[in-house]
Amino acid sequence: MAVQKPTIPKGTRDFGPAEVQKRKYILGQIQKVFEKYGFMPIETPTMENLSTLEGKYGEEGDKLLFRVLNSGDAFKEIKDKNGDEKISNFEFRISNFSEKGLRYDLTVPFARYVVMNKNEIAFPFKRYQMQPVWRADRPQKGRYREFWQCDADVVGSDSLLNEVDLIQIYDEAFRNLGIEKYELRVNNRKVLAGIAEVVKSIDLMSTIAIGIDKLDKVGEEGVRTELSEQGFSKDELDKLFDIITIKGENETILNQLQTKLQTSTEGTKGIEELVFVLKALNQSTNQPINIKLDFSLARGLSYYTGCIFEVASTEGTLKSSIGGGGRYDNLTGIFGLPNVSGVGISFGLDRIYDVMEELNKFPQGLNATSTKVMICAFEEETQLQALAILKQLRDTQIASELYPELPQSKKEKENPLQKPMNYADALKIPFRLIIKNDSMILKDIDGKVVPVTTINEIINHIK
Repeated sequence: MAVQKPTIPKGTRDFGPAEVQKRKYILGQIQKVFEKYGFMPIETPTMENLSTLEGKYGEEGDKLLFRVLNSGDAFKEIKDKNGDEKISNFEFRISNFSEKGLRYDLTVPFARYVVMNKNEIAFPFKRYQMQPVWRADRPQKGRYREFWQCDADVVGSDSLLNEVDLIQIYDEAFRNLGIEKYELRVNNRKVLAGIAEVVKSIDLMSTIAIGIDKLDKVGEEGVRTELSEQGFSKDELDKLFDIITIKGENETILNQLQTKLQTSTEGTKGIEELVFVLKALNQSTNQPINIKLDFSLARGLSYYTGCIFEVASTEGTLKSSIGGGGRYDNLTGIFGLPNVSGVGISFGLDRIYDVMEELNKFPQGLNATSTKVMICAFEEETQLQALAILKQLRDTQIASELYPELPQSKKEKENPLQKPMNYADALKIPFRLIIKNDSMILKDIDGKVVPVTTINEIINHIK
C-alpha cells in the first residue's frame, strides 16, 4: 500500500496545544465582555438547509457558500463518470446534488433560530455565539476558508442604544486583549441609499455598495471601471467619489454630508442615526473611541439596513478586518417573522489571533499545558508512593502530572533527571517535585530549590 502524504484542505489550519491555549484566551476575554453587557450564549448546527442560507448574502456571498453533497442515491442515475453513457431522466439542478450547506456566518442561522423559538424567547433577545464558519474564498494571508466568529446580536429592539452598547463592547474587548490601536469604521446603509439617490437612482444602492466595497482591493480606478461598465457616467462617478471621500472630523464630515444629501429623505435619516450614536457615545464612555466615519464602507452582505461597522488593527502588517457588523431590519421576516429588527457585531477570532501573535500581545505564562507541578520519581516503588502525593495535589485543584518513564539505559540511570527536566522545560511547567530516598525536593522553572518538608508546604507554596 502506497504511503499517503498527509495534507489538509487549503484555507484551513491545525492548532497545537500552545495555539489552542492562546485562542481560548481570546475567546475567554471576549466572552467576559459579552456577558458583562447581558448577552446569553446559544449554538446552532454546522450545517443549515440551503434554503436558509441562499439569497441572504447577496450574489457575491452566495458564490462562497460551501454546499454539502447529498448522500445515498443522489447520483444513482449518472451511469458513467467519463460520460460514455447518456444521463437518463436526470435534471441538472443543484437541488439534485445538495440540499444543505456549511454556515457562512452566524447571523442568518441566528435569525432562523429566533423564528423557530419565538415563543420561548423574551424580547429584546441578546445572544452571543462563538463557533466556526466556512467560506469558499481564495485563501491568502489573513483570509481562511474555515474560521471562527464571535457574535453578539440584539433582536426585537429598534433602539440605537443597542448600537452604542455594541461599539463599547468592541472597545472594551480589544483593550482587554491589548489591541488598543485600532480603527472602528462606521457608516449607515441609509446613507448609502441616499448617496445612490443623489448620484443616479436609489434602486442602484446595491450596485454601488458592491462596487465601493471593493475599494480597498482594486482602488478607485478599479471601482470606476466596474461601475462605468454598469452604466454610470463620468459625472455620476465624480459625484459618488466626491461624497464618499469627504475628509475631516466626524462632526464636519456629517455637516458636509447633510448638505450633499439634503434632497434624500432616506439619506437624511441615516445621518440622523449616526449623529445620535456619536452623541450617545460621548455621554457613556470615559475615554475616546477611535471612530472613523467612512461612507465608502458598504459591508457586502445585503441584509444590512442601518448602521454598519468594521474594525481593523492599525498596528503591524495585518491591516485586514478583525470585526464587523450592523443593523438588519428584515432578516427574520424572510423566515416568517416580520417587523423584528436586529443589530449585531462579530469578532474574527483567527485574524485577532494573527494580530496578537505578530504584535506579541499574549500574556506571559500562557503555556501549552496547564500543569503546575511535575513529579519525578526514579524507581517503580517510589513512583507508586508518588501517586498518593499526585492525588493530594489534584484534590486541591493543582494541575499535576507524574513523569511516567523510569530510567532504562546506563546513561539515563547516571543522570535520571535529564529526560524529565527536558520535558518540563519544553512545556514550561513552573514546578518540579523530585522524590528520592524518602525525601522531597521542589524546584522552580529556573532551577531554584524551594525548601519544603511536607506536602502541605508544597501545596501552600504553589497556591
